[in-house]
Amino acid sequence: MNGILASLNRGWRRVMTGLCFVLFGIGGLLLSVVWFNLLLLVQRDGARRRRLARRSIAACFRAFLTVARAVGVLDYRIDNLDVLRQDRGCLVVANHPTLLDYVLIASVMPETDCLVKSALLRNPFLSGVIRAADYLINSEADTLLSACQQRLAQGDTLLIFPEGTRTRAGEAITLQRGAANIAVRCGRDLRVVIIHCSEPLLDKQRRWYEVPARKPFFTIDVRERVNIHEFYDAAVQEPAQAARQLNRHLQHRLTSGLQSLSGINDASALPGN
Repeated sequence: MNGILASLNRGWRRVMTGLCFVLFGIGGLLLSVVWFNLLLLVQRDGARRRRLARRSIAACFRAFLTVARAVGVLDYRIDNLDVLRQDRGCLVVANHPTLLDYVLIASVMPETDCLVKSALLRNPFLSGVIRAADYLINSEADTLLSACQQRLAQGDTLLIFPEGTRTRAGEAITLQRGAANIAVRCGRDLRVVIIHCSEPLLDKQRRWYEVPARKPFFTIDVRERVNIHEFYDAAVQEPAQAARQLNRHLQHRLTSGLQSLSGINDASALPGN
């Protein structure tokens, strides 16, 4: 009997996951085609229009996550959320286990900036969102550093997934040096965020319909703020050397943080807990 109920539950979550993907796609198209074009007409100030676009995106992400949670597709918890919301003028760096990581973080940071892959501009569901939010594109090497400096100086937070792509299950976290380089050359602190998903879901190897046997639970743990001055002194260090040292530190922090969260969640799943 328990096996039948488990199969029915999994089948339900597979259907609801498909519907949530459809909902996400429709929402992205409506934002791009209707709402963002309306903003262009009614709001001439570029900075205010960008702020309204980002807040709209965050509100839509919260609605999407509310629906996904209500129909049993997933559940999630964000620890130390107030700390994350209060951050200004720093980089937010996180590991990247699933497709939903950006959605989870941006849903609670309505004015965050984001460094995104240029390939996403070819995605019909996301390209309009990226342009309206005026996110930074990682292929724009000539202007990227100055753009990061300008936005961080005006108090923006910049969300970066320094792995560059989703983590492969069973493989160690490996960071590209972009986030560390930006932090060093712009002289900005970094906030570490650890994302853990209790079940394999929407990772590098799995399609949307490959739902796990149990409902996935996301834990987003906001960790320490890394002081850039502990890693870079322009009087005695080259920026490249400091970036390498900082990158190693971030990789250690993300790896050890993920291991600690995995241990806590594994223990909570044991009988009697």
